[in-house]
Amino acid sequence: MKFPVVIHKEDDSDYGVIFPDLAGCYSAGETFEEALNMAQEAAELHLEGYLEEGIDIPEPAAVDTYIANKLYRGGVWAFVDVDLAKLSGKSRRINITMPERLLATIDTYVEKQGARRSSFLAEAAVSYMAEHPAGQQTLR
Repeated sequence: MKFPVVIHKEDDSDYGVIFPDLAGCYSAGETFEEALNMAQEAAELHLEGYLEEGIDIPEPAAVDTYIANKLYRGGVWAFVDVDLAKLSGKSRRINITMPERLLATIDTYVEKQGARRSSFLAEAAVSYMAEHPAGQQTLR
């Protein structure tokens, strides 16, 4: 879902970002690029809050809807694309294949920890990706 943002820069300040469709969602950055990156994070956190509280996520309006508004005059328009599926927090059943011995080892480990297999596998995947950024490690 692409949300329009307007970015302003005053002479004595950082770049400020406003989300016309997301009341109370703002961001900033020292450079234009940083402001846009921070806007991405701000939008994701803001929308995650909406989802947790059961608030409907608004449909983004066209930029033309806002251009005449004095609040946005002089700003540069851009878009922040938020993948709502990544924010939903909902679990999804999948089917995977792995060697029986490895599965038994995992099950023994998680049983001793008082955990669940799916939680362990999800945490292991997140940990692995944090330690091996994409493009730096070849999976076997």
